[in-house]
Amino acid sequence: MNGTTEWQAGWSASVQRPSSGFDKNWAEEGFADQTVRQVVRVTGSGAAARVKLSNRYGTAPLEITGAALARTDRGAAVRAGTTRRLTFAGAETARIPAGGEIWSDAAELPVAPFDHLTVSLYFARPTGPATFHAQAFTTAYRAAGDQLTAADPAVFTETTLSWYFLADVELAGGPARRDTVVTFGDSITDGFSSTTDTDRRYPDALAGRLARAGLARPVLNAGIGGNLLLSDAPWFGERAGARFRRDVLDKPGVRTVIVLVGLNDIGFSEVDPAAYPTYRPNPDRSAEALIAGYRDLITQAHATGVRVVGGTILPFEGAEYHTPTSEAKRQKINAWIRDSGAFDAVADFATALADPSNPYALLPTYDSGDRKHPNDAGYRAMAGAVDLGAL
Repeated sequence: MNGTTEWQAGWSASVQRPSSGFDKNWAEEGFADQTVRQVVRVTGSGAAARVKLSNRYGTAPLEITGAALARTDRGAAVRAGTTRRLTFAGAETARIPAGGEIWSDAAELPVAPFDHLTVSLYFARPTGPATFHAQAFTTAYRAAGDQLTAADPAVFTETTLSWYFLADVELAGGPARRDTVVTFGDSITDGFSSTTDTDRRYPDALAGRLARAGLARPVLNAGIGGNLLLSDAPWFGERAGARFRRDVLDKPGVRTVIVLVGLNDIGFSEVDPAAYPTYRPNPDRSAEALIAGYRDLITQAHATGVRVVGGTILPFEGAEYHTPTSEAKRQKINAWIRDSGAFDAVADFATALADPSNPYALLPTYDSGDRKHPNDAGYRAMAGAVDLGAL
């Protein structure tokens, strides 16, 4: 590969500042003389791959002692003969400044849609707190020492469900295209309550549906659990409006973004503080304020020629922050999404997943159990609610 290589989207995760949040993870402690193996599933194709590592929220330079890419076998195991040592500007080590990021060089490795790849990172020196993606719903593995090329998965004795420092996988050598779809939003886009290690989030289901229809294309997931449209939060990432360019518009080949965000802006202003003891509830946001936030996203997207599909906010009666006030806001916002004409198209997730006997609640068949997040069947129903022609 050379300097004129045209890179296409393969996989992406929106990075967050280190925090413990509600989940066990290694972000705040970081790593020292340890190897981390992380599995991702790509939705693009190509003859070579490169990865982007992010130290966006680091407070000191990050030293990468070694990195490797391989085809995934099962768990922490990789397929024999597929491991490629990654280099960075020709070197096997890299130093990423605080707030920075780095791309690896191209690694020759044929990749097809829905292949699983394993990225292994070895940190000889302490990293400090790690820029990460909190809710991966995919197992990450940790081992003592340099285990970049370890054939025995048993050396990886610790696990969490987050991705660390890993922000993107891009592919080269496949068809040139501008049809990438980015799904953008909060935990419902992120896949909260989907079955771990099975790729059953709604963006995964949408990618599969497109492929079965003969319309295969990259589908990226830019969801962050707990994310808000209008407010930053220590556990839940930068507000949607602030991260939209980085997490959506700057990705290669993007044609369409599906926006589904706002539930937390509505809900956190209603929540009992005791339910979130270390999180300050969101300021009380009006429906009009959220609509202005959506208009800002649409303006940003249209300025770069990207189409915007508006997703209606799902029913959440029975959830901890459902009140008459929050329901009224949801109804007003959804009516605007459906009827205003501001979006290029609408994905009416709310109607698709509502209980016909009670439109304020999720259909029990689609409810994960917390009355606001879908289960695997619900995520499939969400993918089914997207008009493929609108993409």
